[in-house]
Amino acid sequence: MKEPEIHDNKIVIPSDQTLIAKVDEFVESRLRDRNVDDSIIADIAICATEVVNNGIIHGNKDNREKTVTLEMIFASDEVTITVTDQGEYFNPAEVASPVDDANLMREVGRGIFIVKNLMDQVDIEQANGGGTRVILIKKLK
Repeated sequence: MKEPEIHDNKIVIPSDQTLIAKVDEFVESRLRDRNVDDSIIADIAICATEVVNNGIIHGNKDNREKTVTLEMIFASDEVTITVTDQGEYFNPAEVASPVDDANLMREVGRGIFIVKNLMDQVDIEQANGGGTRVILIKKLK
């Protein structure tokens, strides 16, 4: 697979960072179809692409034979986005806090911190097969 596969509210991409823009377009278009406010769309798109990017780099180790899947489920007042990679399980407890004095100048390690601050709920769990599943929930109103 070289190009993303799209099925309704699901996109599957090979582990290729050049495809992140496709994920952003996919997420934004699904949210615009539901008349979601632009400021909420921006927060969700930032978080979704950050988590997909983490799946590509940290989970799948840029292995283009592996994929990252993003699926959106809409309820009346919220969206649930599930991002699953095929790599090693990522344990968030093992990541140092980016706001600790020792980590303030580091250039990495802020993604999950930002995602947790922009979304209403973030759950990280081991996916079937050993990868990582990140579940993002955001109220739409």
